[in-house]
Amino acid sequence: MSSANCPCGSGRALEACCGPFHAGAPAPDAESLMRSRYSAYVLGLEDYLLATWHPAARPAALDLEATPRPQWLGLAVKAHTPLDDTHATVEFIARYKLNGRAFRLHETSRFERVDGHWLYVDGEVRE
Repeated sequence: MSSANCPCGSGRALEACCGPFHAGAPAPDAESLMRSRYSAYVLGLEDYLLATWHPAARPAALDLEATPRPQWLGLAVKAHTPLDDTHATVEFIARYKLNGRAFRLHETSRFERVDGHWLYVDGEVRE
């Protein structure tokens, strides 16, 4: 890992932020997992994304190399809401460009902690 800033927008170096989660350390909370998943999309870490997806909702593959690929521009976390010890939501806006056009994904994601590991369950996309 390099000392480049983490793609999640924390302002910290990748190895001090999302890098340890990508290497297998469990995320301490749903927001940390969501940030590490955003970084994984930016970095093309399909195995990590699939491993942190709840088995009940996990797709077989993501095809991150499909063209055209989005150019991820930034992440803004709007809210992290723990619901109980094993459930939480994270509202975020991820900005990206596709074919030169700018887009924003505004989603409220649901997370569940299973065997000590936070997992992405699904998300509700907002307009």
